[in-house]
Amino acid sequence: MVVGLVIALAVTLWGRGDLNRLICDGDCGPSNVIAPRELAVGSSPGPSDASTPESTSPVDSAKLTAAVSSQLGSKVLGPHVGFAAVAGDGTELASSGAGAYVPASTTKVLTSFAALMTIDSQTRFTTKVVRSDDGIVLVGGGDPYLAAKPAAKGKDRVFQADLSTLARSTAEALKRAGDTDVRLDFDAGLFTGPSVSPAWEPSYVKQDIVSPVSSLWADQGVVDGVRSSDPAETAARTFEELLTARGIDVTGSPRSVSADPDARTVSQVRSATLAQIVERLIRVSDNEAAEVVLRHVAIAADEPASFDGGATAVRSALEAADINTAGLQLHDGSGLSRRNRIAPVTLARTLQVASGSSRAAALLADLPVSGFTGTLVGRFSQLESALGTVRAKTGTLSGIHSLAGYATDPQGRPVVFAVMADRTDKDQPFAAQAALDEVAAAIADCRCG
Repeated sequence: MVVGLVIALAVTLWGRGDLNRLICDGDCGPSNVIAPRELAVGSSPGPSDASTPESTSPVDSAKLTAAVSSQLGSKVLGPHVGFAAVAGDGTELASSGAGAYVPASTTKVLTSFAALMTIDSQTRFTTKVVRSDDGIVLVGGGDPYLAAKPAAKGKDRVFQADLSTLARSTAEALKRAGDTDVRLDFDAGLFTGPSVSPAWEPSYVKQDIVSPVSSLWADQGVVDGVRSSDPAETAARTFEELLTARGIDVTGSPRSVSADPDARTVSQVRSATLAQIVERLIRVSDNEAAEVVLRHVAIAADEPASFDGGATAVRSALEAADINTAGLQLHDGSGLSRRNRIAPVTLARTLQVASGSSRAAALLADLPVSGFTGTLVGRFSQLESALGTVRAKTGTLSGIHSLAGYATDPQGRPVVFAVMADRTDKDQPFAAQAALDEVAAAIADCRCG
């Protein structure tokens, strides 16, 4: 009898998400975290299925505004704070602040939305080796997670292609053809324009904060903990070493060339799906992956595969979805640029529109869970009632903090929100983050029916 009760209780707590904190140490990841029913992966904001009149009544705008007003007025957030909240059906519930704000990494919400709306979510990006007149060419296909070596067992599913596997199959093909002495070149011409945004701080690359963007790299251009200034050439040299280790004599040094589009393929490896790529870049806030995905959005929209082309394509995707883009200024896909500007209502509406889209609904499930996954793993620890009841994308630069996602209130009604502050006290970053968490917690605590 007692054992049966214990099992029943455990099943109930597991399903409610109450055992999340015991499941793992650090980022649980989407395959391990058990979200509360209202935030189950694959769900999105919409009408509650609870049966009480209170839970089915609409959110009262005045009550919601009152619930968050003191948190939005926190001194640590500074003088420039914006907030917007919408219901699952798109009804505007509350707003404060004027204009657009520096978004930091919440920019990735727009990049990811545009990607899912313009590219088939099951699309994979191919890295291949093709024949040339005097040897072979390693051709980059824009796989943001191409690695040098196969992923370790249990590592994130997004790491599905690697140069070691490609070298092995290439060497086998060359040996079958009796061609063990070749020249190796590389083609990273899929993307155009500068590899480093002129709208970024000059120190970002110099201080090893971000890699130059390339359609060909391994481990995002990082070798022994240091970012390469030319990720494509570095990847080619790594591939040369891997071929040599497999009995292929590589002559000369790899050169940057343009491969013949009709050249015969020797071997290839394929990336994870776009859906898997977006899930990880949102969860861990991956700057490099976001910039690569931005260029794929540009290609899908017939724009140049550059910072500018990607920004144009993202704006077009938002406008096609009837999302308010007033004040929008984009200079990259990651949010590293301090010249970016996004209004809170644009972020909130993007998530709300995504929730009702068969193409982009997964974006809601990709958002980190408060206290358990991704960039929210170490947050909300002092906000017990909000643990596991918020999904949101963070944004952080020095003096700039934002949070965009949705919180589920005590009656199970999700409220989509965005809160942004871009003139915070630079000496109190954790206090500013905590203040944003308190805004989300106030929504989660609000009996606003």
